[in-house]
Amino acid sequence: MKILVTGGAGYVGSAAVEHLIAAGESVVVFDNLSQGHRAAVHPAATLIVEDLANRAAIDGAMTAHRPDAVMHFAANSLVGESMQRPFLYLANNVTNGLNLLESMMAHGVRRFILSSTANLFDRPARNPIDETEAIVPGSPYGESKYMLERVLPWLERIYGLRYAALRYFNAAGATAERGEDHSPELHLIPIVLEVALGQRKQVTIFGEDYPTPDGTCVRDYIHVSDLARAHILALAALESGSRVYNLGNGQGYSVRQVIETARQVTGKPIPVEVGLRRAGDPATLVGDSAKILRELGWKPEFASLQAIVETAWHWHSRHPNGYAADETAESMRHQ
Repeated sequence: MKILVTGGAGYVGSAAVEHLIAAGESVVVFDNLSQGHRAAVHPAATLIVEDLANRAAIDGAMTAHRPDAVMHFAANSLVGESMQRPFLYLANNVTNGLNLLESMMAHGVRRFILSSTANLFDRPARNPIDETEAIVPGSPYGESKYMLERVLPWLERIYGLRYAALRYFNAAGATAERGEDHSPELHLIPIVLEVALGQRKQVTIFGEDYPTPDGTCVRDYIHVSDLARAHILALAALESGSRVYNLGNGQGYSVRQVIETARQVTGKPIPVEVGLRRAGDPATLVGDSAKILRELGWKPEFASLQAIVETAWHWHSRHPNGYAADETAESMRHQ
């Protein structure tokens, strides 16, 4: 099968590409490299450096490569930024996603996996959160994903599209070759590891007066390889119909637990300061993945926080500057 992967140079997308190729699939990556890295793209994949805002470029990729299915990871994905720049998210994410879907329909591509988000659930009535939870997006970013989710049943009804929307919680960890490299870095685990590497002085905990066991926010962390496997399983299951799944480990860990686990894994002290709460941070968000376990047999292989942090530390230790050195070497080879 040939899969077009948008955002395949990004964190989760590049891990999915790695797993697809290991499974024997042919992969075409479509990425503008605004957030992704050329060095993160598996060498066996074909890379198209283009933007989903360019409908002609999408059509060109569809015509040239004739994919059997599309996995859509490409998006602006920073919750905080979306609160400051809502049109970037409500316009770009939705319009670019519609460009992709419209091109798919025009070229007869009827299999689609949407990388969605747990940011659909701003104030859940219960934790863990399953697929029956009321959708109340927590930001324009979450709203943009929900808008695309709402489009998909119409395309199924009108064009026969088969789709899966995968709403995952906090992606974390690394494969042996691919890890998390954002600029700026805003995710907790890589920030903590940057402190362990001496690249930051300390970690800031944003509030310690939440109604949780140690007063800090609790989140569900899911390994990037487990996410990739879920995408592949969902794609294979589309023959039996469209579907929506929440993806998480089903267990939450507090900010302080993450920091303490990183201290144990790295052997570093990792200093901490306590700051004020950030607006909009729910106390607890934990996913319920019982549905995908029941229907597809998926369950996390990296079920413990320690295992997740260990893989991230291994990658960051080998790539203290992220993909920068790899991309510099690649550039020099082509001079």
